[in-house]
Amino acid sequence: MGEEILDEAYRRLHRTGPEYEGWLSNHGPMAVEALVRHGHGRAVHRWLDAYLGRLDELPRGLRPVEDWREALGDPKRAGDWLAHFDRELRERPWREVLGTWWPRLLPGIAAGATHGVIRVGHAVRALREARESPERLAELGQALGYWAARWQPVPGADPSTGAGRAATPTGAPGDGDPRVASALAGLPRIADRSGGIRDRLGRLPALPDWPAALAALPPASTPAGAGWDLAALVHGASLDYLRFGHAEPVMLVHAVTAPTAVLRTLPALDPALWAPSVAAAWSATAAVTAMYAPVRPAAPPAVAAGDPAEVFARAARHGDAHVVKLADAVLEAHAASGDDRVLAAAGYAGQLI
Repeated sequence: MGEEILDEAYRRLHRTGPEYEGWLSNHGPMAVEALVRHGHGRAVHRWLDAYLGRLDELPRGLRPVEDWREALGDPKRAGDWLAHFDRELRERPWREVLGTWWPRLLPGIAAGATHGVIRVGHAVRALREARESPERLAELGQALGYWAARWQPVPGADPSTGAGRAATPTGAPGDGDPRVASALAGLPRIADRSGGIRDRLGRLPALPDWPAALAALPPASTPAGAGWDLAALVHGASLDYLRFGHAEPVMLVHAVTAPTAVLRTLPALDPALWAPSVAAAWSATAAVTAMYAPVRPAAPPAVAAGDPAEVFARAARHGDAHVVKLADAVLEAHAASGDDRVLAAAGYAGQLI
């Protein structure tokens, strides 16, 4: 039943564009995938009834994408990109399309305030964990198209580089990876907090410590190590939300959900792409933290305890897409680490947003 509900939801959403009100991201496809995955499919259509009214129509194309490098990062070509990936996914297996485009899109991980990669991560999970369907393939195409249209690099980041560590830490990410903790703790902060994410990204190169911050988490040189690093990064970012989320409750969600999206995509990728994926995920979390987190943390919040199912149920009742998506991410972090503290991040977001 859940699979049918998700496909129905995708059909409703695919009449709408990837953004609304100029540049705000359409969170519908991501939120409904999370709701269905965690057993709340019966709430999906009611949630959509309230959400769809704010969305714009599907953008029209201008001309076919012929020189993809020229069209990359041009939001005026959003309709062209959506049509391009719709055609590619009709003609080739989805894993082949993803494998071709992931390394092309990865350097632009800041696209749409990281919503490009986040939407792709939800779409890939829907395809990996259940049957393929025309609706799920179409959703991957729309996610990739949105990422391509809004493609935007993190200044100074280069996901193609990174001779990494040879060793993989032992234990679980929840044990606390000192490398990740040190890298997160050492992130600088921009002083000028005016404007949106595109304005703030342009201020990162002026930070004297920014190059060192990007290099503070070198990727592992093995696929197993890369997966471990990403799980540890999601874990550390989830705990950081409890310390800094009060300052920018919505935007700091993406410091958690962006690396989570990369982590859940790894199994569908060639292992040779895992290390650069870690580097890109780290650059996204580092950038969001540097742009939106305050210098000083807040006192630990008081959040009602609950098991994973109850934590997500509360988020579903809350209804905000960012709260739902953060709950979805921290449940994965909890499954990987066993650390109950990360679950509190979802409840804290529910209090703040």
